[in-house]
Amino acid sequence: MEVSSEKKELDNKNTNSNTQTLNIDPSIPAEDRERIAADLKAGLHPLKNKFVFWYTRRTPGVRTQTSYEDNIKKIVDFSTVEGFWVCYCHLARPSTLPSPTDLHLFKEGIRPLWEDAANCNGGKWIIRFKKPVSGRFWEDLVLALIGDQLDYGDNICGAVLSIRFNEDILSVWNRNASDQQAVMALRDSIKRHLKLPSGYVMEYKAHDASLRDNSSYRNTWIRS
Repeated sequence: MEVSSEKKELDNKNTNSNTQTLNIDPSIPAEDRERIAADLKAGLHPLKNKFVFWYTRRTPGVRTQTSYEDNIKKIVDFSTVEGFWVCYCHLARPSTLPSPTDLHLFKEGIRPLWEDAANCNGGKWIIRFKKPVSGRFWEDLVLALIGDQLDYGDNICGAVLSIRFNEDILSVWNRNASDQQAVMALRDSIKRHLKLPSGYVMEYKAHDASLRDNSSYRNTWIRS
C-alpha cells in the first residue's frame, strides 16, 4: 500500500514537472494535462478539452427519454486541431442533411441530453437562422467552442444545430441557468464571435423548463 501511494505521488510529480516544462496551464485537470502533454510531444496541437460529435435523426411523435437516447449516435471524438479538421472535413454539410436532424458538439463525458448530470441544472441560448446562412454560423460557433474563445468557457457544455423544415436553430448549452452573470456573458460572447446582425433575436430556456413542457424551443425567455 505504501509503495503504491509513493508511486502515485511520484507519477503526479512527474506529470506536474512535464506539464510545467511544456507550459501547460496548471488549472487544467491533471488527466487533461497528461493528454495535452502527450499531444505536444507528438507534434500535435492539443485543444483544452476533448470533444465528441453526435448525430440525431429525430423521429415523429412525442419525445420520450428512451426514444431520444436511442436515436443519438456518436460520430467521432477528437482532442487536437489536426483531429478536428480530419473529422470536420468528412462531416456532411448542414445544407445536405434531412429534416428533422440534430448535430451535436459536446465536451467529452457530457451527453446531449437535458437529463445529463452536467446539463440538468443548465439551459441554452437559442438563435434561429434562415437555411442559406445557418452552416456558416454553425462553423463559426464550432471553431469558437473548440478554441475555448467564448466567455465562461468552463460553464459551457456544448452546442447543437437543429435542422428543421423552415429554419435551422443553433443553441449553446451551459451548466448553470441560475448564474445570471455567466448566462448573460455567454450571450454577449456568442453575439461577438458570430458577429450576429442586430436583427437576430436570442432566446434562453432552462432545461428543467424543457423537461416540463417536453419541448426544446417553445416557451423560451426572450433576452435580446
